[in-house]
Amino acid sequence: MSVQEEGTFYVQGIGLRPKVYVSADGSGVVGHAGARLLADLADATGLTAAYSTALRPLRPRGTGHDPGRIATDLAVTLADGGEAIADLAVLRDQADVFGSVASTPTAWRLLADVDEWALASVRSARASAREVAWLQAAETGEGIPAARAAGRVLPGLVLDLDATLITCHSEKDAAAPTYKGGFGFHPLLCFLANTGEALSGRLRPGNAGANTATDHIEVFDQALAQIPDAHRHGTDILVRTDSAGSAKAFLAHVRDMRKRGIRTFFSVGYAITEPVRRAVRAMPKDLWHPALNQDGTLRDGAEVAELTGMVDLDGYPAGTRIIVRRERPHPGAQLSLFDQDEGLRHQVFLTDTSYSGGGSAQFLEVRHRGHACVEDRIRCGKSTGFGRFPSRDFGVNTVWLELSLTAIDLLAWTRVLLLDGELAAAEPKKLRYRLLHVAARLTRGGRRLRLRISATWPWRHELATAFHRLAALPRPAG
Repeated sequence: MSVQEEGTFYVQGIGLRPKVYVSADGSGVVGHAGARLLADLADATGLTAAYSTALRPLRPRGTGHDPGRIATDLAVTLADGGEAIADLAVLRDQADVFGSVASTPTAWRLLADVDEWALASVRSARASAREVAWLQAAETGEGIPAARAAGRVLPGLVLDLDATLITCHSEKDAAAPTYKGGFGFHPLLCFLANTGEALSGRLRPGNAGANTATDHIEVFDQALAQIPDAHRHGTDILVRTDSAGSAKAFLAHVRDMRKRGIRTFFSVGYAITEPVRRAVRAMPKDLWHPALNQDGTLRDGAEVAELTGMVDLDGYPAGTRIIVRRERPHPGAQLSLFDQDEGLRHQVFLTDTSYSGGGSAQFLEVRHRGHACVEDRIRCGKSTGFGRFPSRDFGVNTVWLELSLTAIDLLAWTRVLLLDGELAAAEPKKLRYRLLHVAARLTRGGRRLRLRISATWPWRHELATAFHRLAALPRPAG
């Protein structure tokens, strides 16, 4: 813009930034300062101490870095957005804030030394930390939040199992061609819908079957082992999967948990077979009911019907029901030949929730549709470690997956224990941008080390409040 003043023209800059001069000689400045919140939370829940106990046999002659601390630092790095073991440098090169952090070769050696026995101990350590975190949530707030469907609270806990494909761009042990024409791994994972915690996971070759009952049983059992005793017994536990989890052996295993005092129920997808197609076509129009949205309102263009008694479910647990939803396909929906013939998209699932237990077909359908949230959990998990495996060795990558699950847990516990409002439901990307990656100034005075967040940072109050709540958390005895 030009401005005329006494015959002279001046050009005013629009939106020009202040000129800066860059040098690499700063001191007392800390990057990723918010990641200290995750490291301290690992200590407060007893995770670091539990890892130290589990991995103590791997510490040579009691010297060098504590293996448990190395594992915790790796989990914090992954939660902070790191993608490789070398990213430990973010913590290691800021020793004034994060303490002594192991070198990259030392971390590599630890991952290589973890065998099946040590990995089982690591999983047990994570379970003990989870129990502490849940107790802290109960003492400082309302406890573990409830999952919801159709505007109603779902009783107990909801476990979502699903598999995903991880592409490998180089030869790695057990990597194999996938059913989608790629190459890599096909891990099976279990998330807790209530909090977003990653309860368990199994790393598998890319050609592993999607509906393998033994894999589902293993991941499910490991997930149950992660749930504290007080919640595992006497609490309803709903297991949701897509059609890959509809194997009779897996559903029988879920039902058998009731004999052990664990109140498990299932809601799993089911393939649209020819008997199902015949039943759908034979269903009278007046037995189709409007479907519901997640807020309990009617879902436009969608209907639900119960096919129980019209499809042979021999071999499935007693009381298994079969329910179908049909709706106008949205743009981009994948349609089968049956869907194209009918002009509607159909989805079928099985459940053993009885009608007397509040299980109307409409409610059960919207409850099952909530399983779709597992796709978001997996997407976030891929940016929290298991989207990229660092080693050619399958054993190392298996440990990496476990640490990735730990990183997801740390973020989930942060949301439940330390955050409010929008940030309490934020995905990892938002937490990193707003809280974890903030820069701060380190000062000393009055025998204290202070981490000073910029007074102009938009989320300074939320981060400071989180640190204050962390300091006030009750600690486990000993």
